[in-house]
Amino acid sequence: MLKPALLFILALVTTFNLHAAQQPYKRTLKLMGSRFDITVVADNEAQGEAYIDWAVGEITRIEKLISSWDPNSQTSAINANAGKKPVKVDRELIELIQRAIAISKLTDGAFDISYASMDKIWKFDGSMTAMPDAQTITNSVEKVGFQNIVIDSEASTVFLKKEGMKIGFGAIGKGYAADKAKQLLIEKGVSAGIINASGDMNTWGKQTNGNPWKVAITNPLDKNKVFALLPIVNSAVVTSGDYEKYVTFNGTRYAHIIDPRTGYPATGIISATVFAPKAELADALATSVFVIGIEVGLNRINQLPGIECIIVDDQGNIHKSDHIEIEKP
Repeated sequence: MLKPALLFILALVTTFNLHAAQQPYKRTLKLMGSRFDITVVADNEAQGEAYIDWAVGEITRIEKLISSWDPNSQTSAINANAGKKPVKVDRELIELIQRAIAISKLTDGAFDISYASMDKIWKFDGSMTAMPDAQTITNSVEKVGFQNIVIDSEASTVFLKKEGMKIGFGAIGKGYAADKAKQLLIEKGVSAGIINASGDMNTWGKQTNGNPWKVAITNPLDKNKVFALLPIVNSAVVTSGDYEKYVTFNGTRYAHIIDPRTGYPATGIISATVFAPKAELADALATSVFVIGIEVGLNRINQLPGIECIIVDDQGNIHKSDHIEIEKP
């Protein structure tokens, strides 16, 4: 379920839709254990830096709420009390978990925040010389299952039924943080910008010529070649890919994205790029499509209004959803 930092979507952000006095201001920093590039437009440097500070503050707040590495976070409290008792948490976290469960139901469990319960039996650092045996793989997902996440909305509590069960937001956390930072900046009056959360791209505003921002998508088999330019209008684009982290056994390429239902790595797809109104949703769907495969994945995407997808299979072939227009570079 873990999604890597996206390396092959590049935002073409050379110009902004700004008044004559406005300029773009950018800062690159490490947040949530990943690289964030935050770009805003402002009247002057001091204002631009203040805008970016607001975004950083919001992302930091989200991290403290959802981090499973911080022993003082509410997510860690939920995990520590798995199988023991419900934990009272903020309404914001309740709603985030509820949305995650809704995606789990939509994808038949291909997306599941309880993936954090999985035993780490697969290694993608070159050290694996053989596949784990079938029983070990089956046992590795014994505690995984979104059905065992119990939410009491009225009491604002979360309870994990099985002792040792855990939830984690590795597949949607950065996207959610980017969404919240973008929302805050828009409320503050920032007219245009991009938040790139380690490849989870979130934009608003337009270029100076009135055209939307465009992203260049390269083929993961040859990152020096761009095969598509696509506009993103006040929306997000996220990719899940195995182009750097995978293992090959008996001629089959296994991605580092694990199917939480079976414990086996996904196969057949090298990258899945999803365009959606929010990065949180694009995050979850990109991971899900990667797991459930080309045919089922595109079928699900085609049923969702305002969502589009591009898939590159393990042979380098490109597949896309019904309503996306690919502009050749």
